[in-house]
Amino acid sequence: MSLNDLISPNAIIPSLKVNSKKQALQEISDRAAELSGLSARQIFDTVLQRERLGPTGVGSGIAIPHGKLLTVKQIFAVFARLDRPVDFDSQDGIPVDIICMLIAPESAGADHLKALARVARVLRDTHFVARLRSAKDSAALYLLLTQVLDTRAA
Repeated sequence: MSLNDLISPNAIIPSLKVNSKKQALQEISDRAAELSGLSARQIFDTVLQRERLGPTGVGSGIAIPHGKLLTVKQIFAVFARLDRPVDFDSQDGIPVDIICMLIAPESAGADHLKALARVARVLRDTHFVARLRSAKDSAALYLLLTQVLDTRAA
């Protein structure tokens, strides 16, 4: 599965202005709803429920919130770069400014885990994340994400 199958140019939010983790998840859920035709509330509730199991802030200012919904047909992602970092309850305590939300069908199983692992692996690369943080706009972010993630596909 290529990242081009997971993310579209419209799924990039280059400069999200939020004041909290909850607000970030709501705004990204709204974009996910626009792209998928699903209910923003349903997406938000699912991701928030997953957050209650344990924070999805993976460290170094990165978060990968995710959830599974019965009504989703295929895995998709929404990427956001925040204007100001927000507390995400990450283990390292560093506020988050890069968020990649993954939404998957209930039945995705291994594909959901593979997508999570691929995104996490790429976002651990500090040089790549620095490029994401300095990218000018959504087109540059999309190009970076699709090129790097596709060349590192498992």
